[in-house]
Amino acid sequence: MSGSAPRRAAATGSTGSVPYAVVVPTLVRDTLADCLAALAAATGPAPQEIVLVDDRPDADLGPLEHPLSVLGELRDRTTVVPGGGHGPAAARNTGLRAAASPWVVFLDDDVQVGPHWCEQVVRDLADAGPDTAGVQGVIAVPLPGERRLTDWERETAGRARARWTTADMAYRTEVLKRVGGFDERFRRAWREDTDLALRVLDAGWRIQQGRRTTRHAVRPAGRWVSLRVQRGTADDALMRHLHGPGWWEKAVAPRGRLRAHLTTTAAGAAACALAVAGARRAATAAALGWAAATAELARERITAGPRTRYEVTTMLATSVLIPPTATWHWLSGRWRHRHTPAWREVAV
Repeated sequence: MSGSAPRRAAATGSTGSVPYAVVVPTLVRDTLADCLAALAAATGPAPQEIVLVDDRPDADLGPLEHPLSVLGELRDRTTVVPGGGHGPAAARNTGLRAAASPWVVFLDDDVQVGPHWCEQVVRDLADAGPDTAGVQGVIAVPLPGERRLTDWERETAGRARARWTTADMAYRTEVLKRVGGFDERFRRAWREDTDLALRVLDAGWRIQQGRRTTRHAVRPAGRWVSLRVQRGTADDALMRHLHGPGWWEKAVAPRGRLRAHLTTTAAGAAACALAVAGARRAATAAALGWAAATAELARERITAGPRTRYEVTTMLATSVLIPPTATWHWLSGRWRHRHTPAWREVAV
């Protein structure tokens, strides 16, 4: 860890109730009402305040009548603030600025907290030592047990197991303000939580695993969702600029198949270029390399899945498109963030 030692927070007795706020950034999906209903039904000390950040870009989409109605007695503690449609990182910063509690618990709008969540979160926060800045919740993804998981189900389960996910993450408010909050250059929900956690750890604080549980269901997704997911490789490029090429090891994050995607795309591009140049033998060799790498990707994804006709055809089609899509987003991210300096702790 680098930088000066963190300013220690006052310890809280394990028997006391710790004031906390809940911040939920939302695009007002159908899952929001269930998220708030579960929060309202949870036993234990209620949050001191709830901040809903309406991040829909269109300000004329109307009020949140139905989701707010499920809050019951918590409705009077709830504030709705506009987010402006700038992404989840910016929305969470907006919620942070609106909260006055010493702890802020961030929840995604597609999760449902457990029946004893309020009791458990207070216990998690009370057990946090004076050098602990964050406490992560346990995310449970209900998955079918009678068949192999689809590619999207595996993707969702993997993200739920990630460290420091803001699907359910508590932070000390003062620490977030000290490190500058979430980096709003992350416009998608994925790496912004890892970036924040690395900055918090680098400032000398600890993040620990709590015992509270939250359910994260697998959302319905279309056939091409695996291509949309590749947009996150641009955020990986930003992470590299901010935290160096070894950020994967710091975050204990899987590297994925980016290197293989770059190699596959290069082989395909080389095959096309060599064919145009008339180098048929070299073009054939490059094309065979591309085909072998693409087939290996498809085989791996199909073998792990349920192998239904729909899943197999989806894996075949997307396995052809994923490498160039990932490569495009990676290169565009490297170019967009080429002048981004490495993060340095801000002196206080």
